[in-house]
Amino acid sequence: MEKFYISTAIAYASAKPHIGNTYEIVLADSIARYKRLKGYDVYFQTGTDEHGEKIEIKARENGIQPKEFVDDISSEIQRIWDVMNTSYDKFVRTTDVNHERVVQHIFKKMYDNGDIYKGEYKGLYCTPCESFWTESQLIDGKCPDCGREVHEALEEAYFFRLSKYQKKLEDYIESHPDFIQPVSRKNEMLNNFIKPGLQDLCVSRTSFTWGIPVDFDEGHVVYVWLDALTNYITNIGYDVDDVTDEFKKYWPCDVHLIGKDIIRFHSIYWPCFLWSLGLELPKKVFGHPWLLMNDDKMSKSKGNVLYADTLVEEFGVDAVRYYLLHEIPFADDGNITRELLIERINSDLANVLGNLVNRTLSMGYKYFSGKIVNRGKVEDVDCSYIAQIDSIDKRVEERMDNLEVSNAISEIMNVVRSSNKYIDDTTPWLLAKDDSSKERLETVLYNLLEGIRVCSLFLSPYIPDTSSKIQKQLNNFVECFSYQKDNSYDLGEIEPLFMRIDVKNM
Repeated sequence: MEKFYISTAIAYASAKPHIGNTYEIVLADSIARYKRLKGYDVYFQTGTDEHGEKIEIKARENGIQPKEFVDDISSEIQRIWDVMNTSYDKFVRTTDVNHERVVQHIFKKMYDNGDIYKGEYKGLYCTPCESFWTESQLIDGKCPDCGREVHEALEEAYFFRLSKYQKKLEDYIESHPDFIQPVSRKNEMLNNFIKPGLQDLCVSRTSFTWGIPVDFDEGHVVYVWLDALTNYITNIGYDVDDVTDEFKKYWPCDVHLIGKDIIRFHSIYWPCFLWSLGLELPKKVFGHPWLLMNDDKMSKSKGNVLYADTLVEEFGVDAVRYYLLHEIPFADDGNITRELLIERINSDLANVLGNLVNRTLSMGYKYFSGKIVNRGKVEDVDCSYIAQIDSIDKRVEERMDNLEVSNAISEIMNVVRSSNKYIDDTTPWLLAKDDSSKERLETVLYNLLEGIRVCSLFLSPYIPDTSSKIQKQLNNFVECFSYQKDNSYDLGEIEPLFMRIDVKNM
């Protein structure tokens, strides 16, 4: 069985995640579920990043110790991930004892092989981003990532020889066009960060204490990004002097799925760290777009934040999942409002999908008491419809191989729409009036049930609960990805999948 390892970035344990933060875990979950559906041995990892100056400050402001602070936030993040019905295999925390121990070993190995050296740091630091910048990298004198103020920092520190790997990294990215996706992110990394020249990276701090101690130099703690990035290997059994069978099985990671704002860390720092350790690079780093609120980045200070659990309570988990996965483009930022969410629920989920299932099963009961087989009374309209059903597998696979999740869903929903059109074209209600057309009517309904069955299978990575409900109503759990001419149906109880929402009453 072929393996597939996918990870999200580990969420920074500083606050409850909003719907924009939640998009990433749902996107990764859909990819993991699809790969499992197609028979892969999937390992899906997520978790929380829990060290750094920002967290130390927030804990102090709340009058508690940093560990107590991150315990609360990490639990809340995991709760939200669970609310969204995500199927992660491991939820990791950077305060785990094993992770901290292995990070110390990694730091020492890099030091021993000459990739880390001691010096003094003087420069500009953004506390919220835990990032160092040069004057030329600032935008209007502020952090280029978050737009906040930076401050001068002067302290003794250890540095990683990032400059040593510049040519190797540049050559690797240019010779591996799929390593950084989408292409726009790759071009940004090469032209804006790598080719202008890589500066050695500060990898320890002495101005705060909430971090993993450098065990051979008291007072230094490991820079949060070296700590955080290594979670992808420490949690699958890597240690500098010993690697487990699990690590050998799953590394290299197939996809690091991350927000576009942290792609620099994953496509520049992380490859160089791995080379320093003598390890293979991940196969792909995918920098997904942002989810905006009314076309503006979400921010508590702007008062434009939506939370996943609130939306799920109001609209249901699959409705929220569907919106996130279908409405956010492959490479461009997406937008969410309650009005847009309601519009999509009514149009796609209630009118198109829900209506198809309800009307087909209702006819199955009305005309055949819920027991339907293929009578083989085929007409030309059936052939084109069945061809569409059989095309889903290849079309979705092509989209998912490129991580075009929104387009993959569109391929499935196109067949759902074609199924509704097939009803209009074959007019079962007219066939039912003619006793001589009874076998033709049963054939039509059989074809529709097969279309619904196949579509429900392919919808399972995106709206898993709804997929299960459809299969239960069909009372047919055959996991075949194409039209089957010798199936049979003894239908279950009909239940509405999605109710239309009356906007006037909202």
